Amino acid sequence: MKAARIFYDRMDFPDCAIVEMVIWAVPSPVEGSAHGLKYSLFYGYPGRRLIGYDNERGKGDHRHIDGREEAYSFTTPEGLVADFLADIRRMRGEP
Repeated sequence: MKAARIFYDRMDFPDCAIVEMVIWAVPSPVEGSAHGLKYSLFYGYPGRRLIGYDNERGKGDHRHIDGREEAYSFTTPEGLVADFLADIRRMRGEP
């Protein structure tokens, strides 16, 4: 089995901010992660990431928020997307 993209979504805000989310099913866990998904979630502006969630090989599940990198406790794909969108709402000052 090769990696298969199972989720993709992109949103463009009026202020030119971008949200792009991609999740792939992979045949074996990415080094550092205990699940069979590879993901990359981005929020920011062209050339400037403000929030990112990913599980880069060797680093495992983690997130980037305004220049800081911290571990992330992955539960489910739905939880991942919900946590990511909640961080975006907080950064944008939305309820």
